[in-house]
Amino acid sequence: MTYSTFSSFDSEEDVLLAESTTVNQQELIVYNDDYNTFEWVINCFVEILKHTFEQAEQLSYIIHFTGKASVKIGSYYTLKPLKEALIDKGLSVVIE
Repeated sequence: MTYSTFSSFDSEEDVLLAESTTVNQQELIVYNDDYNTFEWVINCFVEILKHTFEQAEQLSYIIHFTGKASVKIGSYYTLKPLKEALIDKGLSVVIE
């Protein structure tokens, strides 16, 4: 009987690239507040984060019931302008 190993990486370079890209990933976290309506938050997510209406609605409920949610993952430099735009709309947002 012959066993073969499966790897999605073709070389050591691919492994290093995969490790370096996942290490630099950050999360854009939105916190619940008592000021913004569901409709406002959903519209902000659709407009700024380019989420579908369904994604935005689900995230707004998660934020409401758990207090926070990760709404986007990416590099710090990708998330920073999104964070600033959401803050300008009155949302409580951090990058972690």
